[in-house]
Amino acid sequence: VVARAFRTEDVFISLQEPSLYTVKAILILDNDGDRLFAKYYDDTYPSVKEQKAFEKNIFNKTHRTDSEIALLEGLTVVYKSSIDLYFYVIGSSYENELMLMTVLNCLFDSLSQMLRKNVEKRALLENMEGLFLAVDEIVDGGVILESDPQQVVHRVALRGEDVPLTEQTVSQVYLFSLHPPSGLEFFWNFPN
Repeated sequence: VVARAFRTEDVFISLQEPSLYTVKAILILDNDGDRLFAKYYDDTYPSVKEQKAFEKNIFNKTHRTDSEIALLEGLTVVYKSSIDLYFYVIGSSYENELMLMTVLNCLFDSLSQMLRKNVEKRALLENMEGLFLAVDEIVDGGVILESDPQQVVHRVALRGEDVPLTEQTVSQVYLFSLHPPSGLEFFWNFPN
């Protein structure tokens, strides 16, 4: 990011170059502050040790408050809690909080639809693949791609259906063989 400063009648004005790289990290922590999901999009915290220390710090500062926005370690943090989960979207200190909140709401609403409004730790752990796909649909490399939860859920469902046979687990192949889509029964010859 390139910053320019100039002087206007003894007042310094600093302008940031606009950037598409809005999101620095997305985190989901449990009610003890332990990591369930973390995706960092830059090298602000390059090592896992630094990331975990940051996550503990952010949890300690936010888990007892009712606000939705915090400034911490020079970063803008927007967050939301649900039952036993804490969701965080992190951007730079000059980032638009509304943009970060849009990402947070999209992630939460997408997961809420995918988990049938049961956004809690156990349900999330059982559907981690859906979480990974949803995050990848919403943000890529720190750039916001999608903010509509309906579109995210639709794309995740499509990506889940289009998994090549070679990348499926044995249980997925077996379940598919028991209940193939109509018109494909003749391709499978597995005994029941």
